[in-house]
Formats: sequence, structure tokens, C-alpha cells
Amino acid sequence: MKEADEMATIKASCPSCGDVELTAAQVRLVVCTVADWSYYSFTCDQCSDEVRKPAGSEVVSLLRTGGVKVERWTVPAEAMEEHEGAPIGYDDVLDFALWLERANDPVAALTALRPGPRVARR
Repeated sequence: MKEADEMATIKASCPSCGDVELTAAQVRLVVCTVADWSYYSFTCDQCSDEVRKPAGSEVVSLLRTGGVKVERWTVPAEAMEEHEGAPIGYDDVLDFALWLERANDPVAALTALRPGPRVARR
């Protein structure tokens, strides 16, 4: 039975080459805590492109049945936070880097800008 599992053929589709046949070892399956972010990927043997496609629950089940190992991906809560205001741009990052060069005590300065619970410093 083990030999049969190792020999399972997984059929997938490359956008450039069409249908391809893969082994379980050639497929990467990433299951995320945010279901819409789960995906599977493989490198096409014909064109060498990396192909990445969404993996809904049915696809995950089929790939697992075919012997593909699951990688778990937990998205940090911070990534899911709502943000207000304009996105940070290149100039903002440059201004911050220049400010860091001049700051005597960046932690104290940043704490003053955004008061919150005080953390004892060593």
C-alpha cells in the first residue's frame, strides 16, 4: 500500500504548458489560518515556471489524499488589523531612518509620541 501512495500521480495545470503530472513530493501545499490565503504550488517540468494556485478545502483534501504534506501558516493578528490613513511611502521610511540617526533615545521619543503602558527599561 505504501508503494501505491508514493506513486500517486497528481494532475495540475500550468498556465503556459497546460496539463502536467506531478508526484506528491513536487507539490507544496500551504494551509493558512485565513482560508482564502491557502495555496498549492509546483515548478512546471516543461517550462520551469513556478505555478501557484489557490487551495480551497476540496483541493486541500484531494492533495492530502494524494500524499502531499501540509505546511501550516498562521497569520499574525497584526496582519489582520484595520489601518487608517495613507500608506507609508519611501519618503516616510527615509525620514524615519534620518530621524533615528539623530535621536539620542529613540524609545523614549517614540513613547512620548504614542503614550501607552510604560515598560521598565534595563
